[in-house]
Amino acid sequence: MKTMKITFILWIGLGIQGVFGQRNLDTIYANDHNTVALFFPGPIQRAVTGDEDFVFSYDRESAGRLGLLRGVAGVDSNLLVITTNGDVYAYILAYGKSLPQLNYFIDEKAKIGMEHPERIMDVKDSLMTSPNPYEGQCKLLLDRAPRKLGTARSHRIRLRLEEMMYNGDEVYLIVGIRNGSEIDFEMDRLDIFRVNSSKKRRASHQEISLQPSYVCPGNALIQRGKEIRLAYVLPKFVLGKGESLKLVLEEVHGNRRVVLLK
Repeated sequence: MKTMKITFILWIGLGIQGVFGQRNLDTIYANDHNTVALFFPGPIQRAVTGDEDFVFSYDRESAGRLGLLRGVAGVDSNLLVITTNGDVYAYILAYGKSLPQLNYFIDEKAKIGMEHPERIMDVKDSLMTSPNPYEGQCKLLLDRAPRKLGTARSHRIRLRLEEMMYNGDEVYLIVGIRNGSEIDFEMDRLDIFRVNSSKKRRASHQEISLQPSYVCPGNALIQRGKEIRLAYVLPKFVLGKGESLKLVLEEVHGNRRVVLLK
């Protein structure tokens, strides 16, 4: 059942391009008394095996390139790995008493396709001449048609996450705020958190504040019936399993507050 689920994710759920017509997947052998090391060309963002007999571990906090594989005797399974730039790698997993290889250095040509929920930013060279290293990129993103990655509403204020894009060592967030109330909304701040929903962790460790390096155009007054869009530049982060992104919009001299969890 698990193997069928992974196959479904691989072909349908992730929007992968270039899968059809690919060669047969390579097989990686593992056992319970050796650790097989896989070195990928890009940092690992997500990885999953089709059966619990095989365990693939990697650094979920800093998104490293190294993954470690172990397995016990049982049915063959599969491994799906997605790197932070959207490259997709897939392998058949099998148990072996003796292993033909302990270290795999994966070449980028081995990818089977690309994942596109989070688009990689294409920055025009003409915008890179701006005195501020972030201004050109932010203006480019703000000129694009908005998407809808997540929306929250409260007090007739709509907070929407429109874009989440990686560019080198930064993550760019585009946020749209609409004031549907009869009273102007003077924005105090927008706090951004990385949230771990695991109940095993202490409450004090549940949320990690993400401090922006740059905000465009900055705090603003949103008149009634109007909408603004803001760009936030954050140090690069990758959400691990069970983690979410939390946006908290606060008002100056008021109690209106909107919380978006994505």
